[in-house]
Amino acid sequence: MTWSRAATRPVPGPSVQFGRVPCARSAFSCCVRRGRIPAGATGASTASCWSCVYCFARKTHSYLDLDTGQGFDSQIVVKVNAPALLRRELAARRWRGDHIAMGTNVDCYQRAEGRYGLMPGILTALRDHANPFSILTKGTLILRDLTLLQQAAAVTDIGISVSVGFLDRELWRAVEPGTPAPERRLEVVRTLTAHGIPCGVLMAPVIPILGDAPDQLRATVRAVAAAGAGSVTPLVLHLRPGAREWFMAWLGQHHPHLVRRYETMYADGAYAPKWYQRRITRQVHELAAEYGIGPARPGEARRLPPPPDPAPPPAANTPPEPTQLTLL
Repeated sequence: MTWSRAATRPVPGPSVQFGRVPCARSAFSCCVRRGRIPAGATGASTASCWSCVYCFARKTHSYLDLDTGQGFDSQIVVKVNAPALLRRELAARRWRGDHIAMGTNVDCYQRAEGRYGLMPGILTALRDHANPFSILTKGTLILRDLTLLQQAAAVTDIGISVSVGFLDRELWRAVEPGTPAPERRLEVVRTLTAHGIPCGVLMAPVIPILGDAPDQLRATVRAVAAAGAGSVTPLVLHLRPGAREWFMAWLGQHHPHLVRRYETMYADGAYAPKWYQRRITRQVHELAAEYGIGPARPGEARRLPPPPDPAPPPAANTPPEPTQLTLL
């Protein structure tokens, strides 16, 4: 692996290094057996992304013998041959055109994309093979590829979701230090929708105690609706191994009075209690209904083209054309 140092870093903290490495076998990860992700495949051009304190992908850094804490924040692995490998796999006879989900582990429009520019090649391959795909992102760089997204939407099913868990700027700076501000992400939603690409919002993560007050939820859903999102889907913070240790250390440093409450809430595993998840989901869905949007539903990924303009009526002296009747 070849490492290079980033010229700049948008937020205070350790300098970022990019490690260039070719994909060994496949651009995909099979996810048929993962109960929380639809059957199909996931694709990622990098490992690590925004340095979010809660990121569940931290554990994957250990698979590369890299540190899941500070190392995850400062060492980004870039799969430099992802576009070429993807095109080769899409052309293989064994490929069945399964849906490809991008951004479910690490963000494909994070800061490394601005330097290496892998996504145009990936989107071009998907468009050329009319392969359905979806993208989940916090990155505003997706607007660079607006034309490619429009071209892909004309030939296959695509779905775009932007992750906006809250609007609180103090909380944003604390737990998502490398990401664009929530307001800028909502501008992405507004721009995509204005250009005929429907976009939903994954309201994630909803952070217990720090970001789940009724007025906080209302403000976020109201802003999501104002941005023109077609759907809003809440997801409560989950703390898998790797992320759990890093998040709890951060919590102990910045909110030590909450550590015991979090240990109790997440005592049974990575996920908050079902009753709490259901409560948040109900609150967000009620707010969404109030503001005229709803949860994501199948079939909302694309906007159907408008019907053609009706033909002008015939002139008064022009006899009507004969009508061909059909049996079926």
